[in-house]
Amino acid sequence: MTPELLSTFFGWLTIINFAILVLAGLAMFLMQNSMAPIHERISSLQPGETRRIYFGWLGTYKLLTLVFCFAPWLALQIAF
Repeated sequence: MTPELLSTFFGWLTIINFAILVLAGLAMFLMQNSMAPIHERISSLQPGETRRIYFGWLGTYKLLTLVFCFAPWLALQIAF
Protein backbone atom coordinates (compact mmCIF):
# COMPACT_ATOMS: atom_id res chain seq x y z
CA MET A 1 0.00 0.00 0.00
CA THR A 2 1.18 3.45 -0.81
CA PRO A 3 1.19 6.27 1.74
CA GLU A 4 -1.34 8.18 -0.39
CA LEU A 5 -3.75 5.25 -0.35
CA LEU A 6 -3.37 4.81 3.40
CA SER A 7 -3.88 8.53 3.93
CA THR A 8 -7.07 8.44 1.88
CA PHE A 9 -8.29 5.38 3.77
CA PHE A 10 -7.69 6.89 7.22
CA GLY A 11 -9.16 10.22 6.10
CA TRP A 12 -12.43 8.61 5.02
CA LEU A 13 -12.42 6.37 8.08
CA THR A 14 -12.15 9.47 10.28
CA ILE A 15 -14.96 11.26 8.44
CA ILE A 16 -17.28 8.24 8.60
CA ASN A 17 -16.62 7.61 12.30
CA PHE A 18 -17.13 11.26 13.25
CA ALA A 19 -20.38 11.29 11.24
CA ILE A 20 -21.55 8.24 13.22
CA LEU A 21 -20.48 9.98 16.44
CA VAL A 22 -22.45 13.11 15.56
CA LEU A 23 -25.55 11.11 14.60
CA ALA A 24 -25.36 9.03 17.78
CA GLY A 25 -24.87 12.17 19.86
CA LEU A 26 -27.84 13.88 18.24
CA ALA A 27 -29.99 10.77 18.68
CA MET A 28 -29.06 10.50 22.36
CA PHE A 29 -29.64 14.22 22.91
CA LEU A 30 -32.94 14.45 21.06
CA MET A 31 -34.41 11.08 22.05
CA GLN A 32 -32.93 10.78 25.54
CA ASN A 33 -36.26 11.04 27.32
CA SER A 34 -37.77 8.25 25.25
CA MET A 35 -34.69 5.97 25.11
CA ALA A 36 -33.60 6.14 28.75
CA PRO A 37 -36.72 4.52 30.31
CA ILE A 38 -36.56 1.65 27.81
CA HIS A 39 -32.89 0.97 28.53
CA GLU A 40 -33.47 1.33 32.27
CA ARG A 41 -36.17 -1.36 32.19
CA ILE A 42 -34.18 -3.70 29.94
CA SER A 43 -30.96 -3.54 31.96
CA SER A 44 -32.27 -2.83 35.49
CA LEU A 45 -30.34 0.44 35.80
CA GLN A 46 -31.13 3.39 38.01
CA PRO A 47 -32.70 6.40 36.24
CA GLY A 48 -29.56 8.59 36.39
CA GLU A 49 -27.17 5.82 35.36
CA THR A 50 -28.31 5.50 31.76
CA ARG A 51 -27.44 9.09 30.87
CA ARG A 52 -23.98 8.70 32.40
CA ILE A 53 -23.48 5.48 30.43
CA TYR A 54 -24.64 7.16 27.20
CA PHE A 55 -22.12 9.97 27.53
CA GLY A 56 -19.38 7.58 28.68
CA TRP A 57 -19.99 5.56 25.53
CA LEU A 58 -19.83 8.68 23.35
CA GLY A 59 -16.60 9.76 25.00
CA THR A 60 -15.03 6.35 24.54
CA TYR A 61 -16.10 6.24 20.89
CA LYS A 62 -14.65 9.71 20.30
CA LEU A 63 -11.36 8.77 21.93
CA LEU A 64 -11.07 5.55 19.92
CA THR A 65 -11.84 7.45 16.71
CA LEU A 66 -9.16 10.00 17.48
CA VAL A 67 -6.55 7.38 18.34
CA PHE A 68 -7.20 4.78 15.64
CA CYS A 69 -8.49 6.94 12.75
CA PHE A 70 -7.43 10.57 13.07
CA ALA A 71 -3.95 10.09 14.57
CA PRO A 72 -2.75 7.74 11.78
CA TRP A 73 -4.16 10.12 9.15
CA LEU A 74 -2.41 13.07 10.79
CA ALA A 75 0.87 11.15 11.06
CA LEU A 76 0.69 10.28 7.36
CA GLN A 77 -0.03 13.90 6.49
CA ILE A 78 2.98 15.08 8.47
CA ALA A 79 5.31 12.33 7.20
CA PHE A 80 4.49 12.61 3.50
